[in-house]
Amino acid sequence: MSTIDSAWAIHELEAFVHASGDDGMYQREPDEVVAEHAHVAEQILDRVVPGWRDWDDQRPQKLRAYDSWGHLRHCVSRGIAALKRQDELREKLGDDAPLISAARLHPWVWDGARSLWQSGHYRSAVEDAAKKLNAETQNKLGRRDVSETDLFKQAFSLDVATPGRARLRRRTPDGSVTYKSVQRGAWALAEGIYAGIRNPFNHEDPKDIDEQTGLEYLAALSVLARWVDDAEVEVAP
Repeated sequence: MSTIDSAWAIHELEAFVHASGDDGMYQREPDEVVAEHAHVAEQILDRVVPGWRDWDDQRPQKLRAYDSWGHLRHCVSRGIAALKRQDELREKLGDDAPLISAARLHPWVWDGARSLWQSGHYRSAVEDAAKKLNAETQNKLGRRDVSETDLFKQAFSLDVATPGRARLRRRTPDGSVTYKSVQRGAWALAEGIYAGIRNPFNHEDPKDIDEQTGLEYLAALSVLARWVDDAEVEVAP
């Protein structure tokens, strides 16, 4: 609805209501004129009140025959209300965008963050989630000699596994462009997270971050955690 010229749409809908209504005895405009207004009104309703075409006309049959435009006029009235009060509805009801639940992020991430998050320490919660993900990745690979950026870069390397250097494969290593892309994407995401989020926490003033920023950081960590968790471990022959 946000891309509609609301003032124009309201004007067109009201023009249909006026033309199709009666002046106390007769319909104000002839059917051919009303039909032109109706055509525009229907296109507007498709955008403003999705599903309106499926609404049943509940009026008695005699009234339907007398006022053939009445049902559409009822739908148009709903459309006018939606347009006139859209800002109020958005303010009072909130945006209908999907919400992210921290509790439904990957368990490695949320388990690491939960305690500090619930006490409002968002920065520390993100740090602990990053540490938890690092530890779980080390556990999966059986490594303690590398961590964070270097750990993930080696884990998702295209090189074959060697003794002491197991790899994570997000898909069958068939040498295809797609295989190389998903491997490269995984270590690039990890590098972005640990270089762009985790490391600055160690070198900047220890001020906290707000909840929204923290949630976005946890979401990024959750994506990486799922990739690690779902990947197959390749060990040296």
